[in-house]
Amino acid sequence: MRMLINVPETVVADALRGMAAAHPELAVDIENRVIVRRDAPVAGKVALVSGGGSGHEPLHGGFVGPGMLDAACPGEVFTSPVPDQMVRAAAAVDSGEGVLFVVKNYTGDVLNFDMAVELAEDEGVRLGKVLVDDDVAVTDSLYTAGRRGTGATLFVEKIAGAAAEERAPLERVEAIGRQVNGSSRSFGVALSACSTPAKAGPTFDLPSGELELGVGIHGEPGRERRPMMTSREIADFAVNAVLEDLRPSGPVIALVNGMGATPLLELYGFNAEVQRVLAERDVAVARTLVGNYVTSLDMAGASVTLCEVDEELLRLWDAPVRTPALRWGG
Repeated sequence: MRMLINVPETVVADALRGMAAAHPELAVDIENRVIVRRDAPVAGKVALVSGGGSGHEPLHGGFVGPGMLDAACPGEVFTSPVPDQMVRAAAAVDSGEGVLFVVKNYTGDVLNFDMAVELAEDEGVRLGKVLVDDDVAVTDSLYTAGRRGTGATLFVEKIAGAAAEERAPLERVEAIGRQVNGSSRSFGVALSACSTPAKAGPTFDLPSGELELGVGIHGEPGRERRPMMTSREIADFAVNAVLEDLRPSGPVIALVNGMGATPLLELYGFNAEVQRVLAERDVAVARTLVGNYVTSLDMAGASVTLCEVDEELLRLWDAPVRTPALRWGG
C-alpha cells in the first residue's frame, strides 16, 4: 500500500494531530472531530460551520479562519460527519448572532446537517443553511439526489464568510451564500481513480488510456468515458458544459481545481486552455484561482468552477482571508 499512513483506522486522527501542530491558530478537538478558529466565538459575528467526509483536503478544515469558516467537522474518509459534531461546532462558535451551515449536496451530509439543525435549535442556537449543488455533470449520482456539491463550496465559504466578518446579519449572510451557489457551476474530469486508505486500491475501474468526463469528488460516474484527450480538448468540453448551464452575462471568478494528484505544472497549463475557451465565448474573467482546493485523495484530474459575480460579490471575494489554505489581504 503506497500511502504515507500508519494504519487506515487512524488516518483522520493522525491528520488532525498534524494539523493542530502546524496551525496553533486553530483549536483542533481530535477526539470529537471539530476544528475551530481559536478566537471563537467572535463577538457580534455570524458563525459559519461546514464539514464533510475527509479526503477532500484542504476542504473544509483548511478553510477555517478569519474571513471564511469558524468551524469545520471532518468525517471519516468520504463519510459524512455526525450530527453531534455539528452541534458541538455550532455551540463552540455561536456568539448569539446565529450560525450558518454550509452543506454540500450529498445524502449523508444533508440528513446529518438537517438533524443537527433541529438539535442546535432546541438548544437555542439560530441556524441558517446553504445547500451547495453546483455540479452540472449529472442530475443524480451514487451519493446524492440532485446535483452534487463541489467547487462552489469554496466560493460560498469565502464570500459568505467575508460578509459575516463584516458583521452582516444571519439572514443576509445566508442570502449571499445562496446567491453564490445559484451563480456557480462546476464540471470535473478524472484521469485516474482515487484510492481510499481502507480499500488500499482504486475505488473504481478506469482503464489506462481513458478518462472520465464529469466525475464526482468521490469517484462517482460522470457523463461518459473517452480515450485520453489533450488539455485543450478537455477544457473545451468542461468549460462548454459549464457555460451551457450557467450562461453568464457578467464577469466570473474561475477556479481551476486539482483533484489531488495533478501537479501545478499541468494545472496552470490547463488554466491557459480554460482561459482561452472563456475568451472565445466572450466571458470576462474577474479573478482566477488555480490549485488543489477540493480534492479526491490521490485522483489525477481537474475541475472547473465558474461563479458569476457582481460588484458586491467580487468585493467580498477580495476581502482579507487568513486560513491554512487560503490567505490574502490585510
